[in-house]
Amino acid sequence: MLGQAGRTLLVGSRPGAYPTIGEALRDAPDGAVIRIAEGTYPETIELAGRRLTLATADGARVVVDAAGADRPAVRVVGGSLTLQGIEVHGGGAGGVSADGAELVMYRCTLTTERGSAISVRGAGPFDVSKCAITSAEQGVVIEGSSGRLEDTTIDDVTGDGIIVGMGADPVIRDCVVTGCGLRGLYVYQYGRPVVEGCEFAHTGAEGIAVAHHSAPEIRRCTIHDARGVGIAFAPGCQGTVEACKLDNTAQPAIALADGATPTVISAADASGAGDHELDGLLAELDGMIGLPGVKAEVRALVDELQVNDWRRKAGLPVGAASHHLIFAGAPGTGKTTVARTYGKLLKALGVLPRGQFHEVSRRDLVGQYIGHTAEKTALVFEQAKGGVLFIDEAYTLSRSAGSGGDFGQEAIDTLVKLMEDHRDEVAVIVAGYTGEMVDFLAANPGLASRFAKTVEFENYSPTELLGIIGRMVAGGDYRLDPAADPVLVAYFERIADDPNFGNARDARRLFEGMRKAQSQRLRGLGRMPSTDELRGLLVPDVQAAAAR
Repeated sequence: MLGQAGRTLLVGSRPGAYPTIGEALRDAPDGAVIRIAEGTYPETIELAGRRLTLATADGARVVVDAAGADRPAVRVVGGSLTLQGIEVHGGGAGGVSADGAELVMYRCTLTTERGSAISVRGAGPFDVSKCAITSAEQGVVIEGSSGRLEDTTIDDVTGDGIIVGMGADPVIRDCVVTGCGLRGLYVYQYGRPVVEGCEFAHTGAEGIAVAHHSAPEIRRCTIHDARGVGIAFAPGCQGTVEACKLDNTAQPAIALADGATPTVISAADASGAGDHELDGLLAELDGMIGLPGVKAEVRALVDELQVNDWRRKAGLPVGAASHHLIFAGAPGTGKTTVARTYGKLLKALGVLPRGQFHEVSRRDLVGQYIGHTAEKTALVFEQAKGGVLFIDEAYTLSRSAGSGGDFGQEAIDTLVKLMEDHRDEVAVIVAGYTGEMVDFLAANPGLASRFAKTVEFENYSPTELLGIIGRMVAGGDYRLDPAADPVLVAYFERIADDPNFGNARDARRLFEGMRKAQSQRLRGLGRMPSTDELRGLLVPDVQAAAAR
């Protein structure tokens, strides 16, 4: 058998050649090259544990046509397969599928009636370059694999252009993905691709969507003409967006959900020194839904701090500035998220050394006896040095809040002194309802003067809450029936006047209720739901959640 390695077998109509690819495969030893003459070959190819190369003979047009078949046009399990210059027409189960196999494709063209044009799963490495995909349900699916997808075009797919998931960490370079019904690139389940120099355009949803604790590195890419946002990161996702150009996408161009922590580096600053971190944090702020007044206030603070830094470096005088703020507004309006970002902004500007976020409430500051409160408050303040001390529902410390008012007053008096003595070492942000915060400021004559500004957080509009629900849906890899939009808007309009209206908190509760209603509905089917059914949130699910 060793003497058979490296054999070349011919397929075609000429005398002595194999009439079909399948017949040549049966006789080919491992390591053989099968050269195929021009023509259309109506067959499917299945290999298990083999090591073979299929190539065109003398640059001829070779079509493997699996139209109408219920299996992939080319399927390889284990071993390795190299395809050079082959045109693959998939049927009802996709084009080329590799499971735990080494796959190499060069200058191949793929179309398929259903499924993925190329699917790579498992540990086998892959190398796909200079290929063209048109007309498929998904372009390229990479799950749990390492490898390279390079200089490949993907066009006219009804679903996602490229899918990377299950811990896969491929390099995707210089690819063009256009005309996708859903996303240009979808990264999920701990995917860690490196995406460089690619173009994603004319997508029905996001240009790039990142979900389920994934951490892609996206560099020097162009995303334009997307119906959704340019790049979206779901909660728990990390990664890098560096020197990317985004144009004519939904706003914000880069959407970061609460709990998403990628590093965003602008194209202007990608070369080195500059405000890399600052730009990323401002993009994170812009990525929040609504809050136009809050965003403007924070940007104004950043502008002032930046100019002060420039004046200081130029040897010009800079006035004393307080970094302490009051965040006033109802619950669920993003106060905590903005406070976290504010601390990071102060660190990026060099105002605070660490920028960490330390959130406390009354019980963390108030002790059980006289003197104990001052000790607890000083300890909390010490722990927050170098970053942000965020006191939620701060009005509960004032005497007018009732129960234990004297000890709460001791906490306030201690804070006033510490805020003045260490104003350059910590930023204190107190948060609560607008009316109650007025009473809080009246608790100590020097308290109001310690704060630079009051930032008002308005309630979200029903349309903005719909957008927040949409991000939760996308982050959980669900699809919401568009017919549910007016039902959701009507629900938020109805509860907006409730004294206990919780804004985004109510949106989160509603989303969880929708998921629960969907689970009950699917359990009633009496069978295993399809993937589309598992992802689908329907109008009855919304109605059931809203009725609770």
